Amino acid sequence: MIITSLLDTDLYKLTMMQAVFHQFSDARVEYRFSCRTPAIDFTPAVPDITPEIDHLCTLGFSSSELDYLGSLPYMKNDFLDYLKSFRLPRTALNLKVRNGELDLSITGSWLDTILFEVPVLAVINECYFKTLYPDPDWDTGRRKLQAKIEQIRQTDAANLGLSVVDFGTRRRFSKSWQEEVLSTLKQSIPARFTGTSNVDLARRLGLRPVGTMAHEWLMAAQVLAPVLRSSQAFALDRWVDEYRGDLGIALSDTVGFTAFLNDFDMYFAKLYDGCRHDSGDPFSWGDRLIAHYRRLGIDPCCKRAVFSDGLTVERIIDLARYFKGRIGTAYGIGTNLTNDVSGTAIQIVIKMTRCQGLPVAKLSDSPGKQMCTDKAYLDHLSNVFKGDHS
Repeated sequence: MIITSLLDTDLYKLTMMQAVFHQFSDARVEYRFSCRTPAIDFTPAVPDITPEIDHLCTLGFSSSELDYLGSLPYMKNDFLDYLKSFRLPRTALNLKVRNGELDLSITGSWLDTILFEVPVLAVINECYFKTLYPDPDWDTGRRKLQAKIEQIRQTDAANLGLSVVDFGTRRRFSKSWQEEVLSTLKQSIPARFTGTSNVDLARRLGLRPVGTMAHEWLMAAQVLAPVLRSSQAFALDRWVDEYRGDLGIALSDTVGFTAFLNDFDMYFAKLYDGCRHDSGDPFSWGDRLIAHYRRLGIDPCCKRAVFSDGLTVERIIDLARYFKGRIGTAYGIGTNLTNDVSGTAIQIVIKMTRCQGLPVAKLSDSPGKQMCTDKAYLDHLSNVFKGDHS
C-alpha cells in the first residue's frame, strides 16, 4: 500500500490538529477536491484509489511514532494521548467519478478529518501516474535531480544563505521517489537541504520536520471568529496562544497580502518569526514585507521570509540573490522536486469549503487558486476586506 503511516503527511496538518484539539474540537467542516489542470481523466486510477483510501482509514499511530512526535518540543502530552486511539473515519469521505472527474468530499468533525488531505492527495497522484507511466523513466528523473543539485552547488549558496526544504508530499510522483530524492539531497548538499514537511521521512531519514499553519486555519476562523473582519487577527492570536513562540511563521495570503499587513501589526510582527509567501509575485511580496517591518521599526534581517509558491531551483537562486542581506529567507520546494520524473505534474488540491455549515474561502493573490462555489459569500468576503485585498 502507498500510505503505511499516518506520519506520512505534512507537519502543519499535525500542528493544526493539535490546535483544533485544544480550541475547536466541536467544529464541523467540509473539504472538497479540485484538479486545476484541465482535461485530466482519473477514471483508470479509481480502482486503485479506493482500496488505498480504505487502507488509510485502518491506520493508527504506533508507540514509536508517538514517541517521535513527543520529542518535538511543541507537541503536548494530552494531544499525544488522544492520538493513541485515532483513526480516520472512512464514512466521512465520499468519492465518485463523473466523466473522468473526481467528485471527492470530506465532511465531519474538523478534528476527525483534518489528516485526510495530504495522504489522499498523495494516493490520487501516485495512482494516476501509475496508470499513465507503469514503467517510469527513473534514469531521467535522477539526471534532472542531479542537475538541480549541481545548480545549487555551482551557486555561491553559502554566501547567499540558501536554505531549501521539501514541501512535495501532496503531489509527489510516488512515495519511493520522494524518499530517494530526499536521501540524495541529504547526502549531496547537507548544508543547503535543511528539512522536509513530511513527518515520516523526517523521522526515518534524520531530517528536521518543517511547517506551521495552512490556509484552512485562517479560513475556518472566518466562521469561528466573533467578527469576520477580525478573523485573520483572531487566527493569528489563537496560534500564539497554542504555541507560545514556537512555529512562528505566519501564512500571509488567505485574504490578500494587503489585508494581512493591515492585521500584522506591531504585536504580531514582533511575536512571529516571519511570514510565508504562497501566491502573487514573490519579489514584490518580499519588498512589501521588508518595508512593513521597517515602518514598524523592526530590523527585517532578524525576521524570515519563507517562499513556497511553485518554486524551481532557478527561482530560488534568483530570490536568494535579490533578498541577500535584506531579510532572512527559506525556500519550500514541492512539485518541481518530487514530481519531475515522467510527463507533466498535475495541480490537485483538497481545500476546506465550509465550517459549521457556512462557506469559507481564500482570496488568493494569484488567479486560479480561489476555491469557493458560493459567489454570494465571495462577494461578501471581498466587501468586508474591500480596500485591504490586492
